[in-house]
Amino acid sequence: MKAAVINGFNDIPKYSEFPDPIPGEGEILVEVLATVLENFDKGTVKGNHYSSKKLYPQFPAIVGTDGIGRTPDGKLVGFGNMKPPYGAFAEKVVAGYSIPIPEGIDPAEAAAIPPSVLTSLLPLKYSAKLQAGETVLVNGATGVSGRIAFQVAKMLGAGCVIGTGRNPESLELLGALGADEVIDLRQSDENLKKAFQQLTIDVVVDFLWGHPAEILISTFIPQEVGFAKRNIRYIEIGGMAGSDIKLPASALRTSGLQMMGVGTISWDILTKEIEGVWEGIRQQKFHMDILRVPLSEIAWAWEQNELAGKRIVIIP
Repeated sequence: MKAAVINGFNDIPKYSEFPDPIPGEGEILVEVLATVLENFDKGTVKGNHYSSKKLYPQFPAIVGTDGIGRTPDGKLVGFGNMKPPYGAFAEKVVAGYSIPIPEGIDPAEAAAIPPSVLTSLLPLKYSAKLQAGETVLVNGATGVSGRIAFQVAKMLGAGCVIGTGRNPESLELLGALGADEVIDLRQSDENLKKAFQQLTIDVVVDFLWGHPAEILISTFIPQEVGFAKRNIRYIEIGGMAGSDIKLPASALRTSGLQMMGVGTISWDILTKEIEGVWEGIRQQKFHMDILRVPLSEIAWAWEQNELAGKRIVIIP
């Protein structure tokens, strides 16, 4: 079969022949229909991610951890947990698990949309406990997941959703998605701080971290003595602008700032929300630009960034 193969860490996957996976007892051979090319995939192949050696204990190996496929009896499924050296970017896989996908959903959308939706929906709904009418700032709203977070916040009843970003075309698109306000991160630090200081924010969803987060958090530092007058729930999701920040103690002491991540999510909640995402896809509630790339062009796709807010889906 054909697959995206690496011969070592930090390698660029090549479209190559690879032995077909052979199902063991109780295992199912799945025909791969679509897999998403994530930053996670690139990070693990670099070799410095904590899961790199577990995913790739030997070489050559096929990249990718999960995807959408079809079983021999014709059922559409999501799959994952392949045994090394096999991965998802291939024509066939023997999956360690498979979950049913409702028929009538495009495999590329089934692969691309749910992970991005759940990335923001779960922390907004269960960690930050977003309330109807509250104001949400999506820091990094011009990327793929940022745009989806924008839509999710609206869907959950946010009264005002503000987006930040650098790409001018994507900032304009936020208006079409219902942005109440957009903030251009390309302006000077002084002007950016002034723009943030004009806002009254209840929840932050941050895909950037790094310097933009430092500027934003600095505006939460109280300018008068007393207890916090409100809470600011800050959800840290991504690090596109840097993995570290300087966090002064004064930004936490009496500001009401509460830092959090995705939080603890039970399997029952996850299952329930995934079912809701399927229904949302059916009803076309989520807008995502998907670029379908043949598996044969994996080397080209691997070296691309987000392509101005488009999600790359590999099609064998």
